[in-house]
Amino acid sequence: MTHRADRAATVLAAPADDVDDLAVRTLRFLAADAVQAASSGHPGLPLGAAPAAWVLWSRHLRHDPADPGWPDRDRFVLSAGHGSALLYALLHVTGYDLPVAELARFRRLGSRTPGHPEHGRTPGVETTTGPLGQGLANAVGMALAERMLAARCNVDGHRVVGHRTWALVGDGCLMEGISHEAASLAGRLGLGGLTVVFDDNDVTIDGPARRSCADDVEARFRAYGWATLRVEDGTDLDALDRAYAEAADDERPAFIAVRTTIGHGAPGVAGTSKAHGSPLGEAAIAEMRRRWSWPDTPFHVPPAVRLAVAERRARWAADRAEWVRAHARWRTAHPCLAAEFPLDRIPAPPDPADRPLVDDRAAGGPMATRKASGAALAALADAYPALVGGSADLASSTGTAIPGGDVTPVDFAGRTIHFGIREHGMAAALNGIALHGGLRPFGSTFLVFSDYLRPALRLSALMRLPVVHVFTHDSVYVGEDGPTHQPVEQLESLRLIPGLTVLRPADAAETGLAWELAAADLDGPTALVLSRQDLPVLGAEGLADVRRCGARTVADPPGAIDVVLAASGSEVALALEAAAVLRAGGVRARVVSVMWRERFEEALRAGSFRLPAAPVVWVEAGSPTGWRAVAGPRDAVVGIDRFGASGPGSAVAAHLGLSVEAVARATRRLVGRDRAGVAADGG
Repeated sequence: MTHRADRAATVLAAPADDVDDLAVRTLRFLAADAVQAASSGHPGLPLGAAPAAWVLWSRHLRHDPADPGWPDRDRFVLSAGHGSALLYALLHVTGYDLPVAELARFRRLGSRTPGHPEHGRTPGVETTTGPLGQGLANAVGMALAERMLAARCNVDGHRVVGHRTWALVGDGCLMEGISHEAASLAGRLGLGGLTVVFDDNDVTIDGPARRSCADDVEARFRAYGWATLRVEDGTDLDALDRAYAEAADDERPAFIAVRTTIGHGAPGVAGTSKAHGSPLGEAAIAEMRRRWSWPDTPFHVPPAVRLAVAERRARWAADRAEWVRAHARWRTAHPCLAAEFPLDRIPAPPDPADRPLVDDRAAGGPMATRKASGAALAALADAYPALVGGSADLASSTGTAIPGGDVTPVDFAGRTIHFGIREHGMAAALNGIALHGGLRPFGSTFLVFSDYLRPALRLSALMRLPVVHVFTHDSVYVGEDGPTHQPVEQLESLRLIPGLTVLRPADAAETGLAWELAAADLDGPTALVLSRQDLPVLGAEGLADVRRCGARTVADPPGAIDVVLAASGSEVALALEAAAVLRAGGVRARVVSVMWRERFEEALRAGSFRLPAAPVVWVEAGSPTGWRAVAGPRDAVVGIDRFGASGPGSAVAAHLGLSVEAVARATRRLVGRDRAGVAADGG
């Protein structure tokens, strides 16, 4: 048996030509030690994919650990985010600001090594991953952003954008439906700067992957228009090297299937699902150390590996320094272009004072807020060159085709992206564009289909990405298309997502303000919820209150107020009609438009928006659950708590209890009880 000191001497004395093998073992043990220290985690992927990861990071990835935010760096996305211990080992070994102490705190509260990679917490982590397939779709967005910025910025012989995007995916990523959407889009657009490396170990949590999936993944990706390669032995470093080089030379997106063994080298569990998501155990790790002549000291990195990385870091630093000089020359030659596309961040929008988006006069009469949104978006796009986006095949309905032409496989200088009927892939690609920097993305679909993209929208909020989502056809007023297309619970569901700003304007003026707020919010995503049907224009009076408090008063009769009718979106017009009916019967109703409920609730708590000492009827064409939480004991809520029906929109709404008379009736009942001194039930 080799003693501990002898094993250490063997590692330290490794010949230079074995340094790659030494580095691979280093990554494996760092990951295994981290999982063991945490008593939880996923060691299987790191043990199996370490050779593929090391060859990529040490020979092909263009990056500089001294500057993780270098704009022209290659992007690396660990789509199979459960293998985070491998990513943290790579970041530590290659010199990012991630010390051994953080590896030892893997999965601990407050550490920089959380269970799944989190963007903004760990230097070098490009995106938050864990929900499988999201990272692949993020990578498609990043690669698309690179191509679009290259088309804009590489002019007159200057080349300041020219990097690759790499993603490591697993079986689960490729089973998820989002992978089909994203890969199909990437193939159609011909994103040649994108390479996906498939950790092909044929294992999922429940056992062999072939139990549930027998796809010919290479044929699938070829059908999408990708170049495909295979490395049969995932431990063959030279074969991996050749595959990466070949992929980088292809003008198509590339898919490399690498045959690996999950839990490689782990006694008793290698090649099985037992290696996937549990610590290996002290005895198993000790046996691995013995087999591979590895020191017993946890988190050991041999000096030979440190030295080899130092040499590579010098080359990486030189690459970045060369780019910095090229960027300075470009900025001097093209100052306006550099201001429009700063590359290292998402450009700020124009000041609304210079280009206001609120112009209720342009409506010229009743107008659907989706149409008002289209007008505001066109005006914003004219002054904001970095604004790009599109729809899930609904641009003509959502009003989101902006001037500047289409993005195509042969011309990435356009601004309108045709995502196709791929809501989930669209939202995740928008996240990738935002993560990349340099461009400000938006996307659109019908509100009812926000369910299809919710996981990506949740991650956008979690990462605080400034993506704008335009959701039109916002209620049962969609009408004849029936209950499948009539959102009921979606609006309230969106409001439940922490960090998502949800705006539902009542008219053209509020819609312009909503776009101003959305454009200015660079610290999180925004959802604009817009009507299909025409709505009366209420004017610009009180918009400052909406900006500050989330709501404004749109009708306020003289004298004492008997009741407040508070509504959002299209129901503000309904409340105004109900107020007129009530006024004829001697009931004085103030009408409040609540465009931004979360801001409005804050304003009520802070006292910056005051309601009179009168009961309130809260009205919205959707689930009443959230409004019931806002309502006081004297209040009532008029909403919809069942699915819709097919028919003309106003008829469907009335059938579901949402009409002028229904609101007036609920109000009379409430005011009558209040005047009689009987507490209302809030219902």
